[in-house]
Amino acid sequence: MTRLLTFLIAVFAANAAHSTEARWLLQTSVFTTHHNPKPEHNNDQKLVAVEYTREDDWLVGGASFLNSFSQRSSYVFTGRYFDFGPGPVFAKVTGGLMHGYRGEYRDKIPLNQLGIAPAIIPAVGIRGQYLSSELSVLGAAAVMITAGLKF
Repeated sequence: MTRLLTFLIAVFAANAAHSTEARWLLQTSVFTTHHNPKPEHNNDQKLVAVEYTREDDWLVGGASFLNSFSQRSSYVFTGRYFDFGPGPVFAKVTGGLMHGYRGEYRDKIPLNQLGIAPAIIPAVGIRGQYLSSELSVLGAAAVMITAGLKF
């Protein structure tokens, strides 16, 4: 999984070498809530995510987090930003592979028979020159708010 993430970041970084608009984003989770909370649900994901966005708003990244059942999990992804005009509001959609739902929680995400499942995560957010925040929809299970630093 780490090799795949390294490869994807290298490809996007090489393609953006000619760009002055490319950017990196380091994010963490600040709030999570489940739609149908259960006692075993974890709302403190301890998310650490890094993404690289090219000048054309295509992105690649990876995240490490505690899933809803406190299992260390990862998500490698690619996606795209969509701006709503000249303002700071945007939408983002990422798609990739998620790993980490194991044991009795293996079937809590669809298509996880091999321990790796496809995932699509839509988000809306707001960004300034150096800071960014997003509201991500985590399937039918939860929503999460993140805060990030752009560099």
